[in-house]
Amino acid sequence: MNRGGKRRAALKVRAVVFAALGAETRLALIEKLSAGAPQSISRLADSSNLTRQAITKHLRVLEDAGVVQSIRVGRESRFEFRSEPLHELQSYLERVSAQWDEAMARLKTFVEK
Repeated sequence: MNRGGKRRAALKVRAVVFAALGAETRLALIEKLSAGAPQSISRLADSSNLTRQAITKHLRVLEDAGVVQSIRVGRESRFEFRSEPLHELQSYLERVSAQWDEAMARLKTFVEK
């Protein structure tokens, strides 16, 4: 894959993670899972006003984005939080922020001349 293809692929991965984070319910699930041990769908549903089916749907979106991972324990699936995709987004946003800071500094220099 050439450099442009790798860049597009990386942007697509980031877009999937950002989209997964774009729902209040999914953010609440991330908050619950990041606070401790892996949890079952039933346990996550018990502390929510959503059905198990709705929780499952949201967990699948998060799993597709790599933010959670399912672990099979007997007949039950438990989900755990994975921080790596969020760390990558943090690095990306820091790079974008630095680019904007540089652009604003150039604009300030230009305006002050």
